[in-house]
Amino acid sequence: MIRELVVDALREAGYHVIHAGTGEEALAWRRRRVADVLVTDVRLPGQVDGWQIAERYREQYPNLPVVYATGFSPVPPRPVPGSRIVRKPFLPEEIVRVVKELGELKDAPPV
Repeated sequence: MIRELVVDALREAGYHVIHAGTGEEALAWRRRRVADVLVTDVRLPGQVDGWQIAERYREQYPNLPVVYATGFSPVPPRPVPGSRIVRKPFLPEEIVRVVKELGELKDAPPV
C-alpha cells in the first residue's frame, strides 16, 4: 500500500514511474530500462533487499541517485554514494521532494 501511495505521488508530480513488487522484479527492470532516480525500500519481499538492488543498479549506472526508505533493517546500512535515506513513517510528498532534489543534483553542471 505504501508503494502505491508513493507511486501515485510521484506520478502526480509529473514523474514517469516504473515500480516492482519484489527485489527480483526490480533487478529485471535494470536490464530493460535505466531510471533517473531509484527509490527502494530496504526490506522487500523475496531474496533481494534494497541495498542489493542499489548496488546492482550502480554497477551498470554508477551515478544513479538512490532513495532508500526504511523503518528497520536487519543488516547494517550500506548506502551507495549520492543516495539519501528516508525514515519511516514518511509522507509520500517527502519522497517526491527527495527525488526532485536528487534529480536536480544529477543534472547540475560540475562545480
